[in-house]
Formats: sequence, C-alpha cells, structure tokens
Amino acid sequence: MSENLRIESGRSSSSSLSCSSFHDHDTEDDQTIATMLAEDETLHAGSRQLGKRLSHLDSIPHAPRINGEIPDVNDATLDHETLSERLVTYGLSELQMEGDGNCQFRAIADQLFHKPDYHKHVRRQVIKQLKHHKKLYESYVPMEYKTYIKQMKRSGEWGDHVTLQAAADRFDAKICLVTSFRDSCYIEILPTNKRPTRELWLSFWSEVHYNSLYTSGDVPTRLPKKKYWLF
Repeated sequence: MSENLRIESGRSSSSSLSCSSFHDHDTEDDQTIATMLAEDETLHAGSRQLGKRLSHLDSIPHAPRINGEIPDVNDATLDHETLSERLVTYGLSELQMEGDGNCQFRAIADQLFHKPDYHKHVRRQVIKQLKHHKKLYESYVPMEYKTYIKQMKRSGEWGDHVTLQAAADRFDAKICLVTSFRDSCYIEILPTNKRPTRELWLSFWSEVHYNSLYTSGDVPTRLPKKKYWLF
C-alpha cells in the first residue's frame, strides 16, 4: 500500500519524522474508525431489521480460505443469475461496488459507515488484525504468512474468506453473506470468541465480486465512479 515506509540510509532525521507522521496518521485512523463505530445506532438500524426478517435462513459453518480460481464466463454467468434470483426471493437489492479489486473492503465500509470510499481504512484495520493475531489465521493460509499479509496490504488485492473472518473479529460483526454457491446460499461469519455487536450484509458473486446488501427499496443512491462487475 502507499502507506508503506521507505527509510533511506544516511537520512535518519528525515526517516524518523516520516515514521512519526505515519504512526500519527495511523492513530488518527483508529480514532476516526472508533468514533464512527460508536455511532452504531443510526448506522446499523437497517441491518438489524434485515437480520430479524431473514432470521429463518440456515447458514453453513464458515471455513476461512484464500480465493479459488475465477470461474469461466459461462459458469460466472450462471452464478450471477443464481445470486440474482436468490436476492429477489429474499427481498434484497445490491448497492454495486466498484470492480477495482477492493470490492470486499468497499462493501464492508459501506455497511459499517455508509461510505464505500473508506475501504482503505477497512483494509488497514483488517491487516492490523491479521498481524496482531497471527495464530488465529495462519493455518488457513497455504503460503508464507508474511507474504500473504504483504500481498493483502496492496490496494486492489482481492479480499478472501480469511479477510472476512479478520473483519468480523476486528469490528465485532456478524457478516451475513448471501452467495451464488449452489450448495451454500447463506454463510454467517461470526467473531471469534465474541458476541457480535453489529450485522453486515454482503452479496458474494462467488470468486468474482462483493456488493453491499439492503432491503429492496432501501438502497441508497450513490453516483457510480468506475466499472462494475455486471453482465
């Protein structure tokens, strides 16, 4: 990510200042996130009502994993049709996220703050969670853990089911995922050893794209900026 520090030899005073500025900025981000999450009542009333209405849905156990192969066009088209049909059945609609590789983090930012552009803050918090609680996640990552974190720090790197679990843990959230999977249309990701204090509703067009979910008719109006994953 652009926040990575580059410390040049022979410039200790400048490097020290850069490091200090970085940590100050990081602390400000934490404080901003904490303040906005404290305003939970107004931000998450709709999600709680949505959860009550769909409480009959049966979820499957969540297994954190990295991304699989992207399906070919034919399979992706069928998956998208399956997801669309399910959303209609459940009375849900999507707020489309930009297809720039940050869609998972954008969708989480929209559900948390109603601001998809806060995706960088969300990614930063997820990376902190992964770094500080390595033992919770490293067994799900089939590569060197440091390499995985280095990759996931980059803006545009696709989020996976490991980052979803880390987000659930970091934000004390139950993440409710309506998917296009044929055998698991609904997945709940719960915080590890905690009671969730909020619900986040996302759609997952399997291995392709995440969007933010609302009750049909309640989707906020936002102007698109870039491309979307749509047929």
